Amino acid sequence: MTLPLPSPPPGWTSWEQAMRLALEQAERAGRHDDVPVGAVIIGAGGELLAEAGNETIRRNDPTAHAEIVALRRAATALSNYRLTDTVMCVTLEPCLMCVGALVHARVKTLIYGATDPKTGAARSKLDGFDLPFLNHRVEVIPGLLEEECSQLIKDFFRQRRAKKNA
Repeated sequence: MTLPLPSPPPGWTSWEQAMRLALEQAERAGRHDDVPVGAVIIGAGGELLAEAGNETIRRNDPTAHAEIVALRRAATALSNYRLTDTVMCVTLEPCLMCVGALVHARVKTLIYGATDPKTGAARSKLDGFDLPFLNHRVEVIPGLLEEECSQLIKDFFRQRRAKKNA
């Protein structure tokens, strides 16, 4: 079930505007040969707290997913590891590691673009946010600019396969 989008925060015309920033970060990550995933975090007052793309290849860091990098930057911006009343927009459904990080950070809402049928832990393979032992619930809204987000990933892997086979 897809929940309706909440009203955009002050200073934003729509959530699509935030997702387009995430798409820009994803494209930047792809240019660095990282899987093109991008994330932005918006504060309750509409402030852009963080934006990031995947940096796993660039940093040689398996935890440098766009979501984790954005959470680190937002926590630094707020001088607080608790990111209550924030919204993360990310181009791809988070994995289990990122779901855990979003819960620990106390993010209020997650809006994502493309589903990840292989490792998606927000809805596709696991309802990670609904695990009964978790002490925080994140509101999840899937499918924002889904086609654009999905196409970016598909194009990246198509190009990667073509290079490998050339």
